[in-house]
Amino acid sequence: ILRQLSLTLQPGIRLGLLGPNGAGKSTLIKTLAGLLPPCQGERLEGLGLSVGYFAQHQLEQLRPDWSCLRHLQNLDAQASEQAIRDFLGGFGFVGEQALAPVEPFSGGEKARLALAMLVWLRPNLLLLDEPTNHLDLDMRRALSLALQDYEGALILVSHDRHLLRSSCDEFLLVYGGTAKPFTGDLDDYRRWLEQANSERGTDNSESGGINSAQNRREQKRQEAQRRNQLASLRRPLEQAVRKLEQQIEKSQQRLAELERELAAPELYESAHKTRLKTLLQEQGEQRRALDELENRWLELQEELETIAATAT
Repeated sequence: ILRQLSLTLQPGIRLGLLGPNGAGKSTLIKTLAGLLPPCQGERLEGLGLSVGYFAQHQLEQLRPDWSCLRHLQNLDAQASEQAIRDFLGGFGFVGEQALAPVEPFSGGEKARLALAMLVWLRPNLLLLDEPTNHLDLDMRRALSLALQDYEGALILVSHDRHLLRSSCDEFLLVYGGTAKPFTGDLDDYRRWLEQANSERGTDNSESGGINSAQNRREQKRQEAQRRNQLASLRRPLEQAVRKLEQQIEKSQQRLAELERELAAPELYESAHKTRLKTLLQEQGEQRRALDELENRWLELQEELETIAATAT
């Protein structure tokens, strides 16, 4: 799929792969991981290279009868059970869930486990192909923060623009059978993508043997109409996402205030029984409201990702 590609990954590089669906991003990342051999040329590894690779198909490789604990014990037989359980707690697997078989787990829970297994191995090169699929808002944020703190090299494929922005310092454009540095930001890439789609449609019209100026004008008109339609679909969703993020932040701040109030020892004296009941009730309401806001945020993100995929 990709030709005449010369790529050197330096320590600490943080590279996002951009390009339309089917352009070869996943193929490239699999080749970098050593899972697909190059048809020609060489893939050379530096001394001490340790690769960590994540893609959605890896969820199918989890053993359904094994627990989270056993999956990690299989990676590191020398680690203590308590150390592994403490580590799993950071990925949301606490108490009995760390010991339960993974078969009934949701897609998001399985993705969390696969990411936990990857992080446990402490690779110095991370290759991530759509890591946020199935993850809820909290885990998306946790992953974003973890990648910001990660000191190794990172190659990332994702429709999650926030993750790309927060995790990558530079971009590589995979398109037309090759991969080249992309000097703009993600807004520049969106504009480039719209222009590329327009030019591709014009080329198709010309190659069909109908070369009249009228047909070319009609093709351009249709492409412009399509871009405007996608923009009109995207704009209200982006506005709704920004509003939801403000509401989520406000709700989280209020929950933090409630937790501070509920931590006061005097609140649990009999004289403050009514106040305690009121705060606990509000805490429950805030948590339910936050869950609803986050679920709606995820729904909107999925709609935006669908529109982005349509544009490609």
